[in-house]
Amino acid sequence: MDTDRIIEEYRQNGYVAALRKYVGHAPIMGTAGGLILENDKGEILLQRRRDNGRWGIIGGAMEIGESIEETVLRETYEEAGIRPVGMTLFGIYTGKDRFITYPNGDICYVTSIVFKASDYEGRIKSQESEVLEHRFFSRSALPLEINLFDEVYIRDWAENKAEIVVR
Repeated sequence: MDTDRIIEEYRQNGYVAALRKYVGHAPIMGTAGGLILENDKGEILLQRRRDNGRWGIIGGAMEIGESIEETVLRETYEEAGIRPVGMTLFGIYTGKDRFITYPNGDICYVTSIVFKASDYEGRIKSQESEVLEHRFFSRSALPLEINLFDEVYIRDWAENKAEIVVR
C-alpha cells in the first residue's frame, strides 16, 4: 500500500467529501482535535464561530495521515494565526453528546481529543471564513452563547480539572 499517495490524494480532494459521495448526510465517524489556550491571567481563548455565532475552542477534524498533535497545530494556525507552545493532553471526549449536525445537514459522530497550552507564538488573527472574533474569558465570566459541542470542554476547564478528563 502506498500510504503517501493515499494521504496526498485525500488531502487534495477531501476525505470527508469523498465519503459524502457514498453516504450523503448519514452519520460518519471522525476524530477532532481542540485546544484550550490560556493567557498569563489564566483566561481561556474562545472564538465566535461564523456558522452559528456561538463561542467555542479552536479545533477541527483530523485529516487523513495526520497525528492529533498535527491536527491541533494546523487548526490553531488556520483559525487563529498562532502556534501553541507546550501542549499537554487535557481530555478525550466520547459519548452520545459527540454528534454534530452541520448547517448543510451532514451528521458526524466525533471523538474529540483536547489539548491545553498556556503559551503561543504569533499574533492572534481570526480566519474570516470560519471565525468572527477571538477573545479571552475568565472562568467566572464565560459567554452565555457557548457552542453546544464545545460546552463540555469549557465547563471542565472552568472547573479547573487537574487530571486528564476521559468521558
